[in-house]
Amino acid sequence: MVKITPVLMSGGAGTRLWPLSRQARPKQFHALGGARTLIQDTALRFATEAFAAPMVIGNAAHADLTRAQLAEVGVAPAALILEPEGRHTAAAAVVSALAAEQAGAPLVLLLSADARIADPAALRAAIAQGAPAAEAGALVIFGVTPTAPETGYGYIRAEAGDGPVSKVAAFVEKPDLATARAYLADPAYSWNAGIFLFQPDAFLAEAERTAPDLVAAARAAFAQAARDGDTLRLGEAFRAVPALPVDVAVFERTDRAVVVAADVGWSDVGAYDALWAEGDKTAAGDVLQGPVIAADTANNLAISDGLTVVLAGVEDLAVIVENGVVLVTRRDAPGAVRAAVEAVRKAGREDLL
Repeated sequence: MVKITPVLMSGGAGTRLWPLSRQARPKQFHALGGARTLIQDTALRFATEAFAAPMVIGNAAHADLTRAQLAEVGVAPAALILEPEGRHTAAAAVVSALAAEQAGAPLVLLLSADARIADPAALRAAIAQGAPAAEAGALVIFGVTPTAPETGYGYIRAEAGDGPVSKVAAFVEKPDLATARAYLADPAYSWNAGIFLFQPDAFLAEAERTAPDLVAAARAAFAQAARDGDTLRLGEAFRAVPALPVDVAVFERTDRAVVVAADVGWSDVGAYDALWAEGDKTAAGDVLQGPVIAADTANNLAISDGLTVVLAGVEDLAVIVENGVVLVTRRDAPGAVRAAVEAVRKAGREDLL
C-alpha cells in the first residue's frame, strides 16, 4: 500500500482573529473552543495506517511551539521545514515537494494546519478516492461541499462526468452573494479549501512549466538549507520567492488538475463569526468563554483570558480580551478586524501584533 505523506502548512498569520491570533502564536496553535489546538487536530486526522508521519512547513519562529504541541498528542514529524519568512502557499508547496521527493515519498497531501474538519473519516475516504488519480500523475484538489452561499471563499467548477473524480473546469474567485447562491444550488461547484494531493515529481514538473521563476527561487532556498536531524532551515533565498497562492501559480494553469468531492464539514475558522457559529450558545445565542457576564444580550461572542467582561443590552458583537488587548467589533465584520490590525501597525504598536 502506498503511504501518503501529509504536509501541514503552518505559516498562516490568522489576522482576522487578532488579538487571539498573533505573530508569536497564530491561530493554528490555539484550540479555539475545541479540546486540542488546530495543528494538533490536523496532525491526528492522519494518524492511520494509510499515512506516513507528517512533514510540517512553517515560520522558523514557531519551531519550538510546533514541536511541543505535536509532542503533546504523540506526533513526531518526519521533517520540520522552517521558513525565514512566509512567502504564501506556492513557495511552501514547491519546497515541500522537493523535500518529499528527496525523502522518497510517493504521494503528498498538502493542506493548511489551521482548518477544522467535522468528519475526518469522510476526508480520509475522499483522499482514498483521489489517490489513484494522483498516482497516475494528476494534480488532485478536494472540493468541499458548500453549506452556505459564502462570498469569502473561492470555488471550483467540475466538468460533468461519472465517478468521484472530475476534471477541473474552472477556478472561480470570491463571488457576490447572488452568484454564491447560484453556486450553492449547482452540484458542479464546491469550495476551494486548499487541500491537494499529488506525486512530488508530477507537481514539480507542472510548477516548472507554469511558474519557472518561483520554482527556481524555491530550489535555491532548498539547496541553501541547513539540516539538523529532521529540521531543515531554508536559506535566505527563500525571501526572494514570489508570494503566490499555489492555486494561482500552478493549479489554475495546468490541464492536469482534477477535483474530488469532499463532504467533510470543513471550516477555516478564519473569523469571529465562524467561532460564534461553532460555539456552545446560551439561550440568548451568546457564546461566552472565560469570565463573562451577560444581561439582556443576544448573539454575541465574548472571550476573555482573565479580565471579567460584562455585556449589557448589546447584540452581534465580538468582544475579545487577550494578553492585555481588548477588541470590540461587530461579530460579522472580518474586514473591521483587518482594519484594526492596520491601525495598530500605523500607531507603531507592532508589539501588540
